[in-house]
Amino acid sequence: MDKLKPNGTFGGPVGPVVLAIMDGVGIGRNPSSDYVKIAHTPNLDWLREHAIYTELRAHGTAVGLPDDSDMGNSEVGHNAIGCGRVFSQGAALVGRAIASGSLYRGEVWQELLANVRNKDATLHFIGLFSDGNVHSNIAHLEAMLQQAKAEGVRKARIHPLIDGRDVPPTSALEYVDRFDDFLREINGDGSVDYCIASGGGRMNITMDRYNANWRMVERGWATHVRGEGRSFPSMRQAIETFRQEAPGILDQDLPPFVIERDGAPVGPIVNGDSVIFFNFRGDRALEITKAFEAEELSEFERGPRPEVLYAGMMQYDGDLGVPQRYLVTPPAIDRTMSEYLSNAGVKQFAISETQKFGHMTYFFNGNNSGKFPTETWKEIPSDICPFEQAPRMKADEITDEVIRAIESGEYRFIRLNYPNGDMVGHTGVFEAVKLAVEAVDEGVGRLMAAVQKAGGILICSADHGNSDDMCELNKKTGELKLDDEGKPLPKTAHSLNPVPAIIYDPSNAANARSARLENPGIANLAATCITLLGYIPPADYTPSLVEVGASGNG
Repeated sequence: MDKLKPNGTFGGPVGPVVLAIMDGVGIGRNPSSDYVKIAHTPNLDWLREHAIYTELRAHGTAVGLPDDSDMGNSEVGHNAIGCGRVFSQGAALVGRAIASGSLYRGEVWQELLANVRNKDATLHFIGLFSDGNVHSNIAHLEAMLQQAKAEGVRKARIHPLIDGRDVPPTSALEYVDRFDDFLREINGDGSVDYCIASGGGRMNITMDRYNANWRMVERGWATHVRGEGRSFPSMRQAIETFRQEAPGILDQDLPPFVIERDGAPVGPIVNGDSVIFFNFRGDRALEITKAFEAEELSEFERGPRPEVLYAGMMQYDGDLGVPQRYLVTPPAIDRTMSEYLSNAGVKQFAISETQKFGHMTYFFNGNNSGKFPTETWKEIPSDICPFEQAPRMKADEITDEVIRAIESGEYRFIRLNYPNGDMVGHTGVFEAVKLAVEAVDEGVGRLMAAVQKAGGILICSADHGNSDDMCELNKKTGELKLDDEGKPLPKTAHSLNPVPAIIYDPSNAANARSARLENPGIANLAATCITLLGYIPPADYTPSLVEVGASGNG
């Protein structure tokens, strides 16, 4: 790859360029639902008035998703920010592979199906059970089941992970009803036996990430593989029972369940079976994949590992080659900003707490877990508790470490992620979200002071919105939807709103001016960082949000 060329008129600031990703902090449309606006944010308010400010697209086609009705997410958001371009992402790639039939013609699909046909074994599907299009899509599951039937697979078992996070928080039964209708139709001629076997809420079992809470994976293993757990005759009855026992529980937190038939679990995973983890997004797929693939596992007592053929929907980590089998090739993201800066000798510091550490490293570097030579990574361990109980999360500790990095003079580029606006936003607890956003604002205020003292530049933006859209809205009127008690219905999914982009250069070292761009998106942040570091961005990067130096017209 070509090396970055220095900008002839501006060599970068005296201090570092600091990129702060305020995860889930977007720009809301309804003031009553916008808890970024409702929160007390004097520092962000000041920056909007006095710094260079613009709004960026962070969803849909701007981040490589199939359609502008698709909400952005942290994975594709950090991909776009880190590589400076827009790649077609998992949802689009899988959708195309299914529509064209290339997925089914692939060697892995053929191997998985031949295995169960030859052994009269079971084909299992584990994955997120919704059409949120962030980690998975139930339509992909249905399409694969239809193809499996057409190719002679007689027995299939589905292990749904209940969403309520990328879709409305208590919408599970809508997907159960849809899928029950689907199963009635596909089983109707009596030639196949396809049914739900086990499941549970996505934040309770299986879908942990960044090694934050392996107990979730352990519970999922016991549920899906061993068929151990509380049993019910149907998924609907399991959900209804859990809701009666814990009024107000969100779908994402529902306990695990096992479906029984004739007094026995209907679908434990046993020797000879084939297993597809049908999530296309990698972060919450790596740990359950390790449980299936690793020869030895120290994270929990796995017990005898069934000899199965396991495949992921996509390859979840290119550096690690995980999983060994996958159905769709992920986007080949190359020439990331981190690699360019490393080749230019720019020392870099990347930090977040556990919940978003992988986003500032793995996803930021193009879905690769390898570290470039000039990078230093720092992970602050996240608390293991409901995020609404500790909405400040580790914002203070992250800020402390970044300020130390700024004051050290060792790094020219520093990137950080404050997870609060997203992780607490997903809880739907309004007061906690307000406190979460205020913690981020306080951190930004401290970074402003440190950057000013060091002669650096601060860039504040986000990967997508969430806390800016906390209430369900009537799509026709835009008004808040209310429950039976007249209280707003919480919304736990990401928003379709734009996100801020703020460039704070207190010493005016860059003499920066806003560039005239049409519909900029978060992919433009990479070129912006490179420009402010005193280099010319690669020609195929989306353009910088600013022009710098003495030349140029503002």
